[in-house]
Formats: sequence, structure tokens, C-alpha cells
Amino acid sequence: MRNALFDLFYTAVSALFYVVALPLLILFSFKKKYRDSLPSRFFGIKNPPFQPHDIWFHVCSLGEAKAIAPILERLRDKRIAISVITHTGYEAASKYVAQVRYLPYELWLWFWIERPKTVVILEAEFWYLLFRLARTRGGKVIALNARISDRSFPKYYRMRWFYQILLSQCDRIFCQSSEDMARFIALGARNVEVVGNIKLAQKIEATKEYPKPQGTIIVAASTHEGEEEGIIRGFIAYREHNTSARLLVVPRHPERFAKVGELITRTAPQMSFGRWSQSKILENDITLIDAMGELNNLYAISDVAILGGAFAPIGGHNPLEPATFGCKIISGEEMFLQRELFKYVSHVQFTSLEGIAEVLRNAETLPPSQIEGSVDLERVIEYLR
Repeated sequence: MRNALFDLFYTAVSALFYVVALPLLILFSFKKKYRDSLPSRFFGIKNPPFQPHDIWFHVCSLGEAKAIAPILERLRDKRIAISVITHTGYEAASKYVAQVRYLPYELWLWFWIERPKTVVILEAEFWYLLFRLARTRGGKVIALNARISDRSFPKYYRMRWFYQILLSQCDRIFCQSSEDMARFIALGARNVEVVGNIKLAQKIEATKEYPKPQGTIIVAASTHEGEEEGIIRGFIAYREHNTSARLLVVPRHPERFAKVGELITRTAPQMSFGRWSQSKILENDITLIDAMGELNNLYAISDVAILGGAFAPIGGHNPLEPATFGCKIISGEEMFLQRELFKYVSHVQFTSLEGIAEVLRNAETLPPSQIEGSVDLERVIEYLR
């Protein structure tokens, strides 16, 4: 009875938020970035419920969608369904033999979730009605690669009464680390165990081979708003020391390609500049990589990787990919969402944007980064089977 009343209250609050946000949802639905995801998630357009399946994985975006590849490889005899939040996540998930859908807004899950068998929810996708309805309609609910960051835990703990209700709907929680396990237990979770980070099991490889240009190749990977200018200025200063260095700039979001191109020509007018989409060569001083899916191919020919998303409070990006190819890694200090992964990577330098030139000089004497760690994927596969 208590849970039913809370369900009613939570649904009413969700409905209120939906009504308030409706004008913005309609407006943003016309933007290229959200043209597919928002109509599907909030208006049910081209987003029917799953057909019968054995295991349903819910991931958020690109990183989580790629992370489940080794697990799906071992579950080829199962009928797989995958729900996502973002467009990049949808594209990555669509490469698997699986039904793929955008996860509807919580209010609509009452009408969308039917009779799941096993629901696997990745990392920190803690949507109350997703857990609750999957469980009450017959599914086992598993949190996989579960994490709570240092920055987020105080907020979670202040709301522990809510997370205790949510996590009570979870049959098993597979955590990334012992610190995560302690935090989940503090929130009232049961059946918690540590298996490590499943991203350590990813098969990371290049899909194409490009010739390595002469000189020191530096890739600024998955950069965000406010990061490129500082990186470019640091590179300009470093070039006074190493005139053979070349910079490849790879913005995280494709809708920013044009803006970043303008920024490069404005910030470094004295340097030669090229767009990857126009020439497919990397001989310029600075090249804008205005294409998706090329990062691993570029890591394979790069000497240094400057990981974006950590010079602003975004949370950072996956260091395992550049480490796989032996890049020397530079990151900002705001990598709180990737802190666990960074524990497995050696010889990483952390700096501010103002320190880019200095750490680039330091990188010359550092050994390549390496991955040192493992994950107990067998325990996860055994449980899912």
C-alpha cells in the first residue's frame, strides 16, 4: 500500500514536470541534435514497446552502449532489447542484433513497459518508475557497472529515503569499485557486489589505418564548449618548443563542428588549418576532425591525447581508448565521472587549460600510458544466464 501511494505521488510529480516542460520539449524537438530522441521519448513517435525478448539492457549514451558489447557477444543465444537516451547511444546500439528503442519519459512507462524478464540498467540510470514497473511486472532488475561519484554521493545521501525505496526494487547490484559498494549500502541497497568496471572488457581497436604524419601528433579528443580555445593556445605555446607538432581537434558533438572551425582560424591565424571532411589529410598544423567514429583510428597514429570533457565540470571521457594505443594522456581535473577508469591507467597528467603547454613538454619524457586492471565478467554472465 505504501509503495502504491508513493507510485501515485511520483507519477503526479512527473506529470507536473512534463506539463511545465512541454513548450521547451516542442521547441527543442526541432533541433537537429534532438530531432529523433525527443519525439520518441516524450511524444511516443516511432517508439513502440519491445516485442518479446529475454534480456533488456538500458544504457544512456554512446559509452554505455559500447561497453555492453563483450556481454552481448556471450549472450548470442538470447533475444536482446536495448533502450537508450541519446541519439549517439541509439546509433551505437543499432549495430547489435537487438531491438533498439529510446526510453520513454517516466510518465509514459506505465503504458510502455509490458512483461520484461530481465532488465539490466547501466551505471547511474536511476529512474524510479523504470525500476519499479520492471519489477512489479515480472522482471528481475539488475544494476550493472553501478557507480556513484564522489561529487554526487552527498546529494544521493541527502535523498537516501528516496534511493532506499528505488534500490529496494533491485535484485542485484554489480558495482565498479568497493567505494561504490559502500555508498550503495549506505543508501540502503542489498545484494551488492564488486565485479570491476565492465569497460575494461571492451575490445578497443581501430577500424581504419591512416598513415602517421611526421612530427609529434597531438589529438584533442571529445572536446566541449569552452575547452578548445585553451587547448589551442597551449598548443601554440608548445609549438615554440616543438615546431614539428601537429594538433587534431575532435569536438564531442557534431553540431559544434562549424563553430570550432571558426574558433581555430580566429585563435591560430598564423598556423595552417584544414578540415578532415575536405581533404582527409593530416599535414596541416591544426586539423579539425569534423566526422564521427574516427577517434580510435586517430589514437592509433597519435603520440599524445588531450582528453576533453574534464577542463569544465562535465565529468571527463574514457581514458582506456587512448591508453590502448599507447598515447600519453593529458586530462583536466574535472573527470569525476571517469575517476574509476583513470585508476586503471598509468602515466596520466592532470592539468588546467593554462598548463597545457607545460604538460605537453613533460609528456616528451614520459612513457606511453598503459591499462592495468581487470573485470570479473564471468560473474555477470553467470548471473544473467
